[in-house]
Amino acid sequence: MTDLPNCPKCNSEYTYEDGNHFMCPECVHEWTLESKNESSESDKIVKDVNGNVLNDGDTVTVIKDLKVKGSTSGVKIGTKIRNIRLVDGDHNIDCKIDGIGAMSLKSEFVKKA
Repeated sequence: MTDLPNCPKCNSEYTYEDGNHFMCPECVHEWTLESKNESSESDKIVKDVNGNVLNDGDTVTVIKDLKVKGSTSGVKIGTKIRNIRLVDGDHNIDCKIDGIGAMSLKSEFVKKA
């Protein structure tokens, strides 16, 4: 039995080889040895309005009033949001705001608290 690398995304040991690619059955991630080395260096960094690097679990403050689609209320300036999650996409922060619920925000409208 050969020694295959663990999945770079979920660190699963149950990877298998498919041609010149490696596959992870747990998170369905596919990579090559070359892309594994490149992806660890080029992970996307999310920054707030002041240029501070944001991480999962950080607390941020909203810097301007934000309208909420489908609601008459909005998110007021100065609202503190705890325990953010960083995601890929147009809106790169997932969070839960008291009184409003689950939301996706852009990092350009928050500052690290």
